[in-house]
Amino acid sequence: MKTELLFTPAATAQTELLAVFAADKSTSKERDAKPEVALLTADEAIRKAASYVLSTGEFKAEPNETLLLHAPEGLAATRLLIVGLGKAAKADPHAVRKAAGTAVRFAKPRGIRSLAIAAPDRDFDATHAVRAIAEGVILGDFDSDTYRTDRKDRSIQTLSVVIPHGAHRSAAETGLREGVIIAESQNFARTLINEPGNLMTPSILARRAATMADEQCLRYEIHGPQTIQELGMHAFLSVAQGSDEPPALIVITYEPEGAPAEPVLGLVGKGITFDTGGISIKPADSMEKMKYDMAGGAAMIGAMRAIAQLKPKVKVIGIVCAAENMPSGKAVKPGDITFAMSGKSIEVLNTDAEGRMVLADGLHYSKQLGATHLIDAATLTGAVAIALGQINAGVFANDDEAYKHFTKALETSGEKFWRLPLDDEYREQIRSSIADIQNTGLTRYGGAINAAMFLKEFVGDTPWLHLDIAGMAWLDADKPWTAKGPTGVAVRSIVEWVRSYA
Repeated sequence: MKTELLFTPAATAQTELLAVFAADKSTSKERDAKPEVALLTADEAIRKAASYVLSTGEFKAEPNETLLLHAPEGLAATRLLIVGLGKAAKADPHAVRKAAGTAVRFAKPRGIRSLAIAAPDRDFDATHAVRAIAEGVILGDFDSDTYRTDRKDRSIQTLSVVIPHGAHRSAAETGLREGVIIAESQNFARTLINEPGNLMTPSILARRAATMADEQCLRYEIHGPQTIQELGMHAFLSVAQGSDEPPALIVITYEPEGAPAEPVLGLVGKGITFDTGGISIKPADSMEKMKYDMAGGAAMIGAMRAIAQLKPKVKVIGIVCAAENMPSGKAVKPGDITFAMSGKSIEVLNTDAEGRMVLADGLHYSKQLGATHLIDAATLTGAVAIALGQINAGVFANDDEAYKHFTKALETSGEKFWRLPLDDEYREQIRSSIADIQNTGLTRYGGAINAAMFLKEFVGDTPWLHLDIAGMAWLDADKPWTAKGPTGVAVRSIVEWVRSYA
């Protein structure tokens, strides 16, 4: 997609579709209160073109509501699309991001290939507004129908972000650049997640990561089973041993010139390219979606891509433990004992609790490579989706300062995470009678917390965040602003968390 800034009155932008945002300025909380719709542009030609239809009251500026005007009088654009942001008091850059995505999803099926969006010129910082528009458009343009033989390319070819005057040129240019980098990196993660298990094995994921690293001038190492064995990563290997596909340990390093010796940020991702559950096999219903079980690993690879281009002055180590979890005569069995890289013994009660096994070794290895702060991401538990639904992902933290950095990152990323507890009492749930710990809880209660407590055993006193994204990594239905399928959730938040330490 070609992206550009136009420093011109929006009414003069020549485009197939000009989108402008609107918000409801009314303050009444009554359900039947009449909205006060206001266009977020001072362009008088646009206001005049939309004045009649807005006066009818049929458009209420609700979030992602759309209204299309053909051949708007006084505008160079062929069509004018008004997109709602909801209440003006809540109309922030995150609402703009979704509204920009909504404009794209509106345009694509109508054969519209060039899109101009008027940046809001009231109550918005130019950098954040332009970045949100770029992210929304690029993310909204993604579709997951890669292998359909009748697939038609309906992607947006040109995005023009219209700024009414040049006073904010530098801020707008920064916003556009950052928005394109981060959204394209999130889409890169979505592309990896979308691949079926037969076309995204651990080895293929490693090759895709290596190609990305070469393109972005990042150092990387790809380790196979022999090195993983030599490193003592037996928890990781125990997951992989049931598959004919060899595991891959992916290590990507970003070390910019002039960065301080500390902190060193360790990004660790779960890379289970397909998860059958192993001997503790999953039900057949929806198992095909288990190709997305490497979404945490993909998020880390996508984040490293963005970090390489944004160039924050902080050292970062990205680690992805990639494997298939399959049942076979070689597979780990319930009741087996294995030893993690840290030396802890683990009783495997359920082979479908495999993500925490690979992360245990990945987190410990990250510390060995020098990481002083850790963050991991994983589609770890269905329990987190039961607890939080498909609105928030789960976040756990053993360090309040690291968590403050993360909450600051969320202010920019717009992703929704909810902190869950790590009280010491929960450790009793993973205490084994035969080994140091067991890989599932004594009961089914607090499943997401039990998994986080398991990971906590392998980070020690190192500041650490755990992102359980199982409920948010895949959308089962289209949203107005994005297509169903892989979301790439956590990429934006991880990137901003890293930048907060620069």
